[in-house]
Amino acid sequence: MKIGIVKERRAHERRCAVSPDTVKKYVGLGARVVIETGAGLSAAITDDAFKAAGAEIVADAAAALGDADLVLKVQRPLTGAEGGPDELGPIKKGAVLAAILNPYNTKEAIADYAARGIDAMAMELIPRITRAQSMDVLSSQANLAGYRAVIDAAAEFGRAYPMMMTAAGTVAPARVLVMGAGVAGLQAIATARRLGAIVSATDVRPAAKEQVTSLGATFVAVEDEEFKQAETTAGYAKPMSAEYQAKQAALIAETIKKQDIVITTALIPGRKAPELVSADMVQSMKPGSVIIDLAVEQGGNCALSELDKVVEKHGVKIVGHANVPSRIAVDSTTLYAKNLLNFVQLLIDKETKALKVNWEDEIVKGVALTRDGQVIHPNFKG
Repeated sequence: MKIGIVKERRAHERRCAVSPDTVKKYVGLGARVVIETGAGLSAAITDDAFKAAGAEIVADAAAALGDADLVLKVQRPLTGAEGGPDELGPIKKGAVLAAILNPYNTKEAIADYAARGIDAMAMELIPRITRAQSMDVLSSQANLAGYRAVIDAAAEFGRAYPMMMTAAGTVAPARVLVMGAGVAGLQAIATARRLGAIVSATDVRPAAKEQVTSLGATFVAVEDEEFKQAETTAGYAKPMSAEYQAKQAALIAETIKKQDIVITTALIPGRKAPELVSADMVQSMKPGSVIIDLAVEQGGNCALSELDKVVEKHGVKIVGHANVPSRIAVDSTTLYAKNLLNFVQLLIDKETKALKVNWEDEIVKGVALTRDGQVIHPNFKG
């Protein structure tokens, strides 16, 4: 069995789909791991490190992908029409592709995988069940994004986070509001608290309140009857009514005026990110305040954020970095590569050391977009 790995070429992407540790594990499972030269350099992994782990290094993407039974990537393959090397063309019919495929926004690509006979697995669709926790790429990457958001805010903020008692006077602690208490939000809360900030957080899911307060932050939300029902069985936030959104917006409008830093993390799978911070709210904030919008790639939680830009509006810096996990590429690569390894182990027959996909497995059903030339995922058929 050949596993093919190429250098990631999409804008802002510095991660790699494998680490030396996971390469060793794949080789131990009987696989031949073939990696394009330079694939790991942006994540501080040299070709020599991959070679030492048992990989073969080849000159280009076509050599890595050609005849591969399994293709592992971070982001979906480039096509010839997008510029650069065609990463999709060399993948053979019947190969399995596992990557973050962004299926909700690239439905035409799903049809293309099917037409080419590629069995495509979208890693961001890993079901949130106990058995799949070690494969959950969204959680591993969001965790690092939440940490990095606090660091990026510190870099833009003109003051310190903690209270400091000095002979020259007292420095007041920064006030940080985290909007959305999922994996990224909870890590942002914990990181900001460790740096000494006074932290509050808001979320429409009732279960978030206990998690927020356990980290030492203050929970801010309109806790009415709708709030008590505002979570899906998968643990995601439900879209809220216009009435609730108005009440919550009024509460946040008052809260946000007092904040120095706001970190927004709210995402709903398959939908545009909800707007949580209006232009009026930005205008109400103190000059020198900072907003970090972790949802900017899906339209943004802040009305004034711009993708891949740091802009200043009404004296407030609004940070819209693209692909925040990639800004901490060494650790995000390590975790993503391990997520992939844990998933791939489901696909390999330990006796024959060949790919043997159990299409009835709950996890495989959750991520499989295409099979045998057909689109099979219920969310993307038709």
